[in-house]
Amino acid sequence: MLIFHMKQILIGIILAISMSTMLLADTYVNGYYKSNGTYVQGHYRSSPNSTRSDNWSERGNTNPYTGKQGTRNSCGALSLNC
Repeated sequence: MLIFHMKQILIGIILAISMSTMLLADTYVNGYYKSNGTYVQGHYRSSPNSTRSDNWSERGNTNPYTGKQGTRNSCGALSLNC
């Protein structure tokens, strides 16, 4: 019985860690004014990293805040269209 409860606790810890890393993957960008005077509202974006294929605007990905599907094709090393 003790082993069963320890397994449940371990699974809970693993889930909590994986969910917290997902939340840390997002970056909030404050609103700002462009040089032409247009105001851009604050928004979330995926955190910057060394790849473009995991950005929300890439085909096959979905923005978790808006539900919008990505439309851009990734420009990877093997891509002929870049």
